[in-house]
Amino acid sequence: MLNRIELLQLIEHNARLSTAELAVMLNCSEEAVAAELEACKKENMILGYNTVINWEKSERETVTALIEVRITPQRNQGFDKIASQFYRYPQVSSCYLMSGGFDLMLIIEDSTLREVANFVADKIAPLEGVLSTSTHFILKKYKSNGTLFEQKQIDDREAIVL
Repeated sequence: MLNRIELLQLIEHNARLSTAELAVMLNCSEEAVAAELEACKKENMILGYNTVINWEKSERETVTALIEVRITPQRNQGFDKIASQFYRYPQVSSCYLMSGGFDLMLIIEDSTLREVANFVADKIAPLEGVLSTSTHFILKKYKSNGTLFEQKQIDDREAIVL
């Protein structure tokens, strides 16, 4: 019997695995894997496939910022209405409802610090219901979505002294 959780964990870590490879790893038929993947897509469990790119190795200039937003929830709509206003912008790569000292966490990607600052000042802060924002810029990525950005090569050769 195909274990859906195992299947999802495998493709979460490597979406490039073929249905044949997944079938071998899960000890089931390729048809069963294909059917389960299709069912997961129909149920909106699998929403897409992403590639993790180390943009520092490319010529593209990008700035990533984490924006903490404190808001007043709106009557009969809670946090959802304001969140939907934020996540529609192409600069917003992620939007989360949080517990703790702020309500929403936005992850913004743009070309410069100034562009991010202007986005916060022009699009986020003026919205009705926004109480405050706090912006944190990412200086260096070490790990993202389970992927290490720089792995140190360990020389595990043994020294031979003559």
